[in-house]
Amino acid sequence: MVDPAAVGATGEPFVMDLEAGKVREFARAVRSSSDGPVIPPTFLTTMFFWQTGDSDPWSAVAMDQSRGLHAEQEFVFHGPPPRAGQRLIGTSRVTEVYEKDSRSGSTLTFAVMVTEFRDEAGTLVATATLTGVET
Repeated sequence: MVDPAAVGATGEPFVMDLEAGKVREFARAVRSSSDGPVIPPTFLTTMFFWQTGDSDPWSAVAMDQSRGLHAEQEFVFHGPPPRAGQRLIGTSRVTEVYEKDSRSGSTLTFAVMVTEFRDEAGTLVATATLTGVET
């Protein structure tokens, strides 16, 4: 059961190196038409490979994974998209937990986690918003 007290939980910063070979592999997997070193827009979803332990506040949400779904994912780039070879520092925080009634009359519980990606100078490069739902 989702824990509303998770709101405000913030993970420790984590480092995400945008290694050129991994960017190429991901671009190929999603059939990206980009041949350059700019990352495909959804590449930032791979943050979960770097975000472990204290850097991942999602565990505080305590969502029952047998009833949980990845409901929505949004990326906002605050300037040019990141490029292969860049190092990003990500920080995630749980920003919201709320409920809605489903059409069938049951209650759906949503949790939102926002991850900010900054370059080594501290400039905000991108924001990823993940919304999960427990049915």
